[in-house]
Amino acid sequence: MKPPIFITIMSTVILGTMIVLTSSHWLMTWIGFEMNMLAIIPIFMKKSNPRATEASTKYLLTQATASMLLMMGIIINLLHSGQWMMPKDLNPMASAMITVALAMKLGLAPFHFWVPEVTQGIPMSSGLILLTWQKIAPLSVLYQISPTINPNLLLPMAITSVLVGGWGGLNQTQLRKILAYSSIAHMGWMAAITLYNPTMMLLNLTIYIIMTLTTFMLFMYNSATTILSLSQTWNKAPLITSLILTLMLSLGGLPPLSGFIPKWMIIQELTKNEMIIMPTLLAITALLNLYFYMRLTYTTALTMFPSMNNMKMKWQFDNTKKMTLLPPLIIISTMMIPLTPLLSILD
Repeated sequence: MKPPIFITIMSTVILGTMIVLTSSHWLMTWIGFEMNMLAIIPIFMKKSNPRATEASTKYLLTQATASMLLMMGIIINLLHSGQWMMPKDLNPMASAMITVALAMKLGLAPFHFWVPEVTQGIPMSSGLILLTWQKIAPLSVLYQISPTINPNLLLPMAITSVLVGGWGGLNQTQLRKILAYSSIAHMGWMAAITLYNPTMMLLNLTIYIIMTLTTFMLFMYNSATTILSLSQTWNKAPLITSLILTLMLSLGGLPPLSGFIPKWMIIQELTKNEMIIMPTLLAITALLNLYFYMRLTYTTALTMFPSMNNMKMKWQFDNTKKMTLLPPLIIISTMMIPLTPLLSILD
């Protein structure tokens, strides 16, 4: 893809998300979603191959269906209220349809089937955009309509997403699919807290994006796509590999790493709202995520795979790739828990 075309397409993707973030008009919000969806397809198909074409088609069909449901919910609300603005008193039917449409766009269970397949079929850099930037616009709309969402609709989807995100990642060997299931689980945590403290959902989103961005960048630096290829990177970059494993544990929510902060605060907030069963179920199902991250760490750190590299210390002399953005991102992704008292203002 030529640079001017790539810049134009990426600008359209960013502009579509910005329109959704800044608009209080339902039609403009829908247009922003459509701009974003249509512009992201060429990004997914940078490498023209059958896998990328299949993944892009799955993404297009799912997102088009979600956009149709979103427009139907908007029209129902228009017929009920007579206005296009985002009100605080959405029609219950319109609120339910819009919530389902946003759940499809986010990949919440039971609408999660497209997330692992699309993430696996596209390049690593495109998967980074899919699992980070593409979550911002739907979550911003969810944030705005949170007072009108039916808890009986969103909470079952949230707990199912955390369960599916943990259960689905147990048998995976592809790193992109593992991160896709991790995304499904994190979206479940965000959906669970949206009803009670939407600002905390933004905190969870911020930490999730930072951790996922750092993990993808380290995978791309090491050219690692499977657990086997990640294990073989000990020979050329042991420090980077150990950082990846630490980030994986942070994504799983292991204390005292940064990924533990949102889970801890969400459980605390749900308990304050006199909910006992929900945070208990979330904590138990989160152990599934932690289990397959621990398994990945074990496989990589404690198992030596055969290597054809005779120069075991090559990593000491490899200075060809410079990492300027990664050190601060790694620190934020793993060592932010001392800042937790400052984040308590979100309560």
